[in-house]
Amino acid sequence: MKDIAARINTLRIATASARLKYSPDVEEIVARGITPKGNIYEISKTAALIGAKQTPMLIPFCHPLSIDGMSVTFEKEPGSIIVRVEAKSIGRTGLEMEVLTAASVAALNLYDLLKPYDAEMSIEKIQLDKKTGGKSEKWNRIKEGTTAAVLTVSDTVAAGKKPDGSGTAIKDRLTSLGVTVADYRVVADEPQQIQQWVEKWIAEKIPFIFTTGGTGLGPRDVTVETLKKLIQRPVPGIAEAMRVHGGQRTPVAMLSRSVAGTADQSIIVAFPGSTRGVTESMDAIFPAVFHGAGILRGGRHDD
Repeated sequence: MKDIAARINTLRIATASARLKYSPDVEEIVARGITPKGNIYEISKTAALIGAKQTPMLIPFCHPLSIDGMSVTFEKEPGSIIVRVEAKSIGRTGLEMEVLTAASVAALNLYDLLKPYDAEMSIEKIQLDKKTGGKSEKWNRIKEGTTAAVLTVSDTVAAGKKPDGSGTAIKDRLTSLGVTVADYRVVADEPQQIQQWVEKWIAEKIPFIFTTGGTGLGPRDVTVETLKKLIQRPVPGIAEAMRVHGGQRTPVAMLSRSVAGTADQSIIVAFPGSTRGVTESMDAIFPAVFHGAGILRGGRHDD
C-alpha cells in the first residue's frame, strides 16, 4: 500500500458513471421502477453506498478513507439507464475507486433486479468522469523557470562541525519539483550575516527565499527576529500550516517560531533547523506555496 502519511488533507471530489443497456421489452418496468423485489432505483442507490464504503475490502491497494458526502442519480434514456455517482472527502488520497465501485455496484444491482425480464442486458462504459483535489489542482503545479535561494543558519554547520542536512533536504526537494536553486549559503546564527544574504536575494528579485535554522527557543535562535525586520507583509498561514502538519506527527512542533511573508517580489519562509522538521514543513506547504509568486506579481488566485 502506498505511503500517503506525508500528504496534506485537501477536499477531494470525484464523479463516475456506468451505463446499463436493456431491450425495449423492459422499457415499461424501467419507467415504473417497481419490481416484486421493490423500487429498483432506491435499492440500487443503497447498493452504491455500500459498494463505495466496501471499496478498500475489494480493491487491495485502496486506502480506507472517510466519505464525507455522496450522491447517486439515475438518468433514463431509450434503451439504457445511466448511473452517476459523486462523492466528496477531505483526506490525503482521492475517491476515484470509491465512485467507480459505487457506479459498478449500482449497475450490477439494476442488472440483478431486471434480469428476470431481459436476458440480453449489458453494462457498458464504467468510467471516471471528473476528479478534483490533490495533484489535479492548479495550485499543485509549479511554473517552469521558478527559482529559489536557500540559506542555512547554523553555528555548527558554518564552523564545519556537522554536515548541512536541512539545507541539503531543501535543495533536493526543490530540484525534484523542477525549481532551480539560484543560490545556496551557510551562515552562523548572526543577524548581520542572515540579513546580508536575504537582502541581497530580495534585491535580485529571487521569488522564493527559504531559510532553515534559528526558529526555536535557544538563545542563539535569531532567524525569526531578523526576518521580521525584512518582511513587509506577513503571511501567517504558511507557518501555521507547517506547525499544524508537524503537530500531527510530534507535539514539539508547537515550539517552532517559524515565520513567512513577502518583501518586494520575494516570498520568504523560515523552516525549522532539523532535517525531519524541514522535511515535514515542506510536505505541508510544497508545492502550494509556489502558487504565491504569480499572485505577488498581480496574478489571480485561479491562474
